[in-house]
Amino acid sequence: MKAVILDFDGTLANTLPICYCAFKKVFSEFDDRELSSEEIKAMFGPSETGIIRENLCHQNKEQAIEMYYETYTAFHEDLVEHNQEIDDLIQYLKNMGVRLGIVTGKAKRSLDISLKALQMEDLFDVIITGDDVTNPKPHPEGVIKSLSDLGVDRSEAVFVGDSDADIQAGAKANVYTVGVQWLPDYQTLEFTIKPDSFFKSVAEFLEFIKIGVPNES
Repeated sequence: MKAVILDFDGTLANTLPICYCAFKKVFSEFDDRELSSEEIKAMFGPSETGIIRENLCHQNKEQAIEMYYETYTAFHEDLVEHNQEIDDLIQYLKNMGVRLGIVTGKAKRSLDISLKALQMEDLFDVIITGDDVTNPKPHPEGVIKSLSDLGVDRSEAVFVGDSDADIQAGAKANVYTVGVQWLPDYQTLEFTIKPDSFFKSVAEFLEFIKIGVPNES
């Protein structure tokens, strides 16, 4: 295994609460709509800007987008906790010479806010955001692009994610898929496509990595 590619929200950081908070504020202020977390989750796929542009009824979408990012930034420290297990996992993989990538539906702007707040800047060799693809997950475009940018074959990488869309994207890209539910908030309770491996803790995944990922090529 030469590369580990990971989703971000719900996989690398428990950012789902801050995403829900910011979206709820935007839709409440601009559309006078009180959305549940489940209703917001159903919109996931495009980047935050894409979600607002596609789902907000109010005409002033640009102002709504700015409110989203203002809220996301203001409440990040309160709602997103630092996770030492994730930090240790990333450091272990880097020490082993494994190349690291992120494939996320998030816009670059919000991802940069989170990476800076969580001191994860400069840890990843490749980052593909929702701004970098035409087709968001479950389309495999982002995963395939990350493999190309990393310079690794599909048989040399795994893709780790907490959502159904992650596993579908990984499967369509023909990479080994790892489903996870190791953070307090994750996107999918049950995967419609069974991931090649599934873990409920970072420690279990770390042991799996140490043993070696089965060659599925």
